[in-house]
Amino acid sequence: MKKSLLALAALTAFAGVASAQSSVTLFGIVDVSMRNVKESSGSLKSLSTDGMGSSRLGFRGIEDLGGGMRAGFWLEGSLQADTGNAAGQNWQRRSTVSLMGGFGEVRLGRDYTPDFWNHTVFDPFGTNGVGSSVNVFDASGSGATTVVRANNTVGYFLPGGLGGLYGQVQLAAGEGATGNKHLGFRFGYAAGPLNIAAAYGKTESTPTVDWTRFNIAGSYNLGFMTAMFQYIKSETSGGTADGQGLDNILLGANIPMGGGTFKVSYVKADGKGKTAALQARDATQFAFGYQHALSKRTSLYGHYSRISNKSGANFTASGSGPAAAHAAGKGSTGYEFGINHSF
Repeated sequence: MKKSLLALAALTAFAGVASAQSSVTLFGIVDVSMRNVKESSGSLKSLSTDGMGSSRLGFRGIEDLGGGMRAGFWLEGSLQADTGNAAGQNWQRRSTVSLMGGFGEVRLGRDYTPDFWNHTVFDPFGTNGVGSSVNVFDASGSGATTVVRANNTVGYFLPGGLGGLYGQVQLAAGEGATGNKHLGFRFGYAAGPLNIAAAYGKTESTPTVDWTRFNIAGSYNLGFMTAMFQYIKSETSGGTADGQGLDNILLGANIPMGGGTFKVSYVKADGKGKTAALQARDATQFAFGYQHALSKRTSLYGHYSRISNKSGANFTASGSGPAAAHAAGKGSTGYEFGINHSF
């Protein structure tokens, strides 16, 4: 009888310890498509990734510290299912540790910049595949490495329960690395069918060169479709690229249809700069596609896009286009058919 009581007490103590430890979740997406990109230098047929969603492998965990405070971590790396990550697995999509509570969240590590989020949240294609809006976005000449993510960040996120208001502020230490010293913030409002946000970011590429980005974007659920828009202004100040930049405008929609979603977007890029060549970096992209859900975790999809470049622009429908240089002023076309599975 005493042995039984001792065993029960040991099991109870173990359960108490286990419940206090972090809950850890393995998650990911595997997205592979058959893709063809045609441009002035030729065409390339490929088996590519990230047509509908960014392929990834990740681990995240939460520990309850008591008193309404929690600690958390997030490690997430890209997956290339077509090659099996020939260069080796890394955690450069996100690698952060956080403290969370009624005050909000303090997050440290490598993370998305606040001024990138509007690009992907309010893009019907989620900045993936041949229909991605960032196909006609450019930060060349800026020297910035913070277009999507930044290293060495300290971030703060507002808590929930603020009547639909949300926001974040982020600082990234340069640590002697060119193009990584960054300050950004994003604030928005989401309630009912409306979601709208504005963001700003400034990267000190060198002591004399800054790259700035401002954007405002939103979506509205009309029931039969969710309409989206974006306005993005980016510009380099100082150095040889002084005044170089782009203004981007997106109009798009996600439309429920036949057990899936039809996606469509129109994106216009307007080149800015001190020379006629920079001002001629104009382009437009029209994209549409259909995503059909086989289950909550698995979907089939097909996308098409067409980019028209003016004389100073050489944007392409996908980064997986032909290796040879794409001539300025020539168009680019891309299409893909793929499978997306999340876990």
